[in-house]
Amino acid sequence: MAEHFVSSKQQPLANGDHEIYIVDDNADIRSSLSLLMESFFIRPRVFESGAVFLAALPNLVAAPVLLDMRMAGTDGLAVLGELAANGIKWPVIMMTGHGDIAVAVKSMKLGAIDFLEKPFDPATLDICLTRAFGIMGDMSRSQQEKAMARARLAALTPRENDVVYSLLGGDANKIVAYQLGLSPRTVEMHRANAFAKLGLKTIADLIRMVRTADMAESSVRATPIGRHARLHPASIPLSSHSLP
Repeated sequence: MAEHFVSSKQQPLANGDHEIYIVDDNADIRSSLSLLMESFFIRPRVFESGAVFLAALPNLVAAPVLLDMRMAGTDGLAVLGELAANGIKWPVIMMTGHGDIAVAVKSMKLGAIDFLEKPFDPATLDICLTRAFGIMGDMSRSQQEKAMARARLAALTPRENDVVYSLLGGDANKIVAYQLGLSPRTVEMHRANAFAKLGLKTIADLIRMVRTADMAESSVRATPIGRHARLHPASIPLSSHSLP
């Protein structure tokens, strides 16, 4: 198995900025996969068990995972389950020495993007890695869009924030004015200022921005009007795990 990986003549797949996690309880496979990743200019970080990987998870940045299915203790499916339970959507490539369609289907349902049966050739792995890093690129762009949306929403004044909350709830200007103790004209002014800051023209645009910022609209109506419950990201924890 080790000779098979080391003999790869593949061209480098990445530019050296990529990292990958290898989770396998077989030391020879960890070593051979690490050598192959380095030949692709990908930095490998190895874990000798599912439990060790999960313990390190809070300190890891988002990256693809090469995950062995059959390991002592916490196996691959258990690791996938923990990732899903914590909302971590990193691209996971499952590896197994025992082809099992039912297990493959289950791993895909838990979020794995590919399922490789050992021994697999480097060309097949190359295809999977290309897909995995493509997904990471999409996640990075999504995170940037989320951060931008949150920053814009955070720039609203407390009163503009109140008005925006009410607009998301579908209230008319007159209703909002009554709820906030303002005149309809003042509400229209705050709405115009808020939309100008956000760079928006319609309520539909506002809803899309809130969704991009990952702020649930259902939580908006649970917040009392007029108490300046901020719509900005201060109350929404950001994590490297949530690369979206």
